[in-house]
Amino acid sequence: MTHFVRFQSAVPNRRGRFPGIFALANGLRDAGRLTDTDRRWLAAANERAEGMYVDPSTVEPGCFDEVRNPGARSWFRTDATDLLTMSAEYLDLLDRYGVGWVELRTDRPGRTTYEDDVQIVAVPLAYPADWPFAPAVSTGVAAPRC
Repeated sequence: MTHFVRFQSAVPNRRGRFPGIFALANGLRDAGRLTDTDRRWLAAANERAEGMYVDPSTVEPGCFDEVRNPGARSWFRTDATDLLTMSAEYLDLLDRYGVGWVELRTDRPGRTTYEDDVQIVAVPLAYPADWPFAPAVSTGVAAPRC
């Protein structure tokens, strides 16, 4: 069983990042794309989430710092059922507006910069530091390409 799950955009944004579902939902709001009903729902849902869960950057201000922690992103613990149930409502919102998202699961999200009982912030694994295989030795034969 994997221990962490992340919901993020299916395609990178202009900066090459894959925003999480809360950023995507707020992006719909900021772009003026939500109906009045969905805008009110999102405001209430965000307020509820802020009351229930810690914003990691308020406890560990540098956890998302682009210089010290490039690409740091949030992951939910798979046993945080209330948080995952709440996330499903955000995913439904994204689906209604045709915003593509993907679900990622892992036991090793990377180097941890923040952690609590429902979430973790981690800098993703990167090549070559975290690549588990030795460099290939040239045999003179071309490797098949996928």
